[in-house]
Amino acid sequence: MNNVKLTIALVIAVALQWTLRNIAEPFAYVDLPLIIVVYAALQRDAIKAIFFGTIAGLAVDALSGGLLGGNGFSKTVVAFIVSEVARRVYLDNLLLRIPVIAAACLLDDLVYYGLHRLFGQEPAGQVVVTIAYSLIGTTIAGTLVYIMLDHLFSEKVRSRRSEMFPKRRHTRRRNPIRLGK
Repeated sequence: MNNVKLTIALVIAVALQWTLRNIAEPFAYVDLPLIIVVYAALQRDAIKAIFFGTIAGLAVDALSGGLLGGNGFSKTVVAFIVSEVARRVYLDNLLLRIPVIAAACLLDDLVYYGLHRLFGQEPAGQVVVTIAYSLIGTTIAGTLVYIMLDHLFSEKVRSRRSEMFPKRRHTRRRNPIRLGK
């Protein structure tokens, strides 16, 4: 069930990435699919994270009209590295996830613009300024999205629902056999 929720979140993130860019210019610096890919990678399943990274990157490339495969490759590399780090280091705390999303955003942008330079395509605008704005925007948005996703995927929501209708209280039965006095 979590995989279905995560897939729906990825589809929504790709659609929002494509549409919010046209509504307001500052939303162009927030990489929503990367946030979902890193969240999938933090669940310590490398295959699922790589799959989500590839699909998200190719979808963003197909919708943006840029270098086809550049985002797919960079998000796949980020998904693999974050997944391997999450397997070795305990990253279930929100405060530890903030530097992870920042590092993932920096790595994603460096790999993406490195591929552009490798293939001889000059990116539009200043690369350092774009990376800085993307790092700030994605880190802030990622923190907020992680809070929402943790609330959505948490087990506490299910336990709260079961507490609304508690089971009958069973009385404690006394042991008829007394040991000692």
